[in-house]
Amino acid sequence: MLMRTDPFRELDRLAQQLMGPGTWSRPSAMAMDAYREGDEYVVAFDLPGVSPESIDIDVERNMLTVRAERRPVAKGDDVQMELSERPLGVFSRQIVLADTLDTEHIKADYDAGVLTLRIPIAERAKPRKISIGVGSGRKEISG
Repeated sequence: MLMRTDPFRELDRLAQQLMGPGTWSRPSAMAMDAYREGDEYVVAFDLPGVSPESIDIDVERNMLTVRAERRPVAKGDDVQMELSERPLGVFSRQIVLADTLDTEHIKADYDAGVLTLRIPIAERAKPRKISIGVGSGRKEISG
């Protein structure tokens, strides 16, 4: 289902954490899980604290792109921040999907800070039996 072409993903995540929050021109990566469940692939992204309105999901050919933005919570003038460890800014992830997936029928659900995409396997990619025809008789070649 997924093409694993980025051997430096962990290095990129570490560099993004050190460089600060993501922006639209330089988004941070988001953690994800991907697995097959029956006749569909499931991809789950961790997006705690992100409002559903700030999540964008796009599919162009075989490229799935998920973008989200976590903004700071509005605070009053008398609030003094003591510790801030939750990352803010823009998060993005792109995944190359196999041709065997039906990108026309992707379902998205957001619950408890997890965005879950369910991508059905295309009918043409499902296993099927091929029937064998039996010939009607013998043919002789004369020479």
